Amino acid sequence: MGLYHDLADRTAKLIAEGVMRPGERLPSVRQACKTHGISPITVTRAYHLLESRGLIEARPKSGYFVRARLGSKLPEPAMTHPVGGSTALEVSDFIFQILDSVRDPAIVPLGSSFPDARLYPLDKLGRFLAAAARHLDPLATVTDLPPGNDELRRQLALRYLAHGASVSPQEIVVTSGAMEGLNLCLQALTRPGDLIAIESPTFYAGLQASERLGLEVIEIPSHPRAGVSLDALADALRHHPIKACLFMLNFANPTGSCVSDESRRALVALLHKHQVPLIEDDVYAELYFGPEAPLCSKAMDTDGLVLHVSSFSKCLAPGYRVGWVAAGRFAKQVQRQKYSTSLATAVPLQIALADYMKHGGFDNHLRQLRRQLAAQEAQLLAGIEAHFPGGIRLARPDGGYFLWLELPARVDALRLHEEALEHGISIAPGPIFSAKREFPNYLRLNFGHPATPRQDQALVMLGRLIKRQL
Repeated sequence: MGLYHDLADRTAKLIAEGVMRPGERLPSVRQACKTHGISPITVTRAYHLLESRGLIEARPKSGYFVRARLGSKLPEPAMTHPVGGSTALEVSDFIFQILDSVRDPAIVPLGSSFPDARLYPLDKLGRFLAAAARHLDPLATVTDLPPGNDELRRQLALRYLAHGASVSPQEIVVTSGAMEGLNLCLQALTRPGDLIAIESPTFYAGLQASERLGLEVIEIPSHPRAGVSLDALADALRHHPIKACLFMLNFANPTGSCVSDESRRALVALLHKHQVPLIEDDVYAELYFGPEAPLCSKAMDTDGLVLHVSSFSKCLAPGYRVGWVAAGRFAKQVQRQKYSTSLATAVPLQIALADYMKHGGFDNHLRQLRRQLAAQEAQLLAGIEAHFPGGIRLARPDGGYFLWLELPARVDALRLHEEALEHGISIAPGPIFSAKREFPNYLRLNFGHPATPRQDQALVMLGRLIKRQL
């Protein structure tokens, strides 16, 4: 990491911790050079980097100042309170009806679940893939059957080690994306009619997988910043025969919440006490905006109860559909489920990704991606503050690429979705993130696409449509 990255990250941490507050002036370039013993160009590059992240702003003839935190004028939503106990699921038709509307490239993709693919090094990945195809060892078509390519699993184990977790390559099963990984975990741990715990709200793909497998769910309250309620989860574990928990602990979809290190340790300890496995959907963990990654749950998993699911789709290779499960004590069961469903993940893709992780500059790409997403978050927040009416609440995440908005109670998000589509705009209405179709006045917006005049016009129109319902 360059000196200017180090200075930028240390300054960002001071801002995040409130040591440096909005409106305060940063040391001048000359002062920073003297204090840190670095060159003016290094300080200038650090300040430009902080500016691109939306953390500071340059004022003509005055220097650099900590920027007022966008979104700070808007209060955040409260802890959720899902209604009732367990739920038999009937959500797929409803969700598919909503999702079919976001596939059209002519639509402004504020409701999309995907970031802009142009943020990723697809040309460079293509060269690795071409080399993998040209030099493919015919034996690899057999040796790279589940659990997957040895070198890719070794590279993933090294990645875990860099995040403080000792994960053996032997417990890693390569999958066709995180969605298959979630399905394999649920199939390995449950039978039709079993009960699992999910967050409320939760990513709709988990609801669809649970419905397909004939599972019932119990929704656990969550906070849009702090994540799942441990008190509510403890109560549910005492009173219900929960077979597994399916949670997003890092930058959850749709809320963007991130469970703190202390709460994460308590969560893992609670599940250890009850011997209930945790399926952690962790596809956004690499997309953190602060100086340090969130604590890895596998680092505190002492008895193999954490099944950690992730993929390259959000951090490196959209469209490649390569993911994995670090399945702990359940690795053999997950591997067998992989054999009996899709058999294997495409071998050349696995080899190409392993080579990229070794030689392609993965961390450099991630730093650029995080900076871009942080800047896009600031731009979307600015548009919301400028164009949406009063009475809005939003959760501002420190990673990922989603914003979760609570609209005034009179606003119907499903009606807003339909009206927005008529104007060429997609949004993700709150009810698709709930087993009971709650959150009628909530929506999720995607900041994974660079800001454009077209997006700004879409925010103006959304603001008008919201006002019409008030």
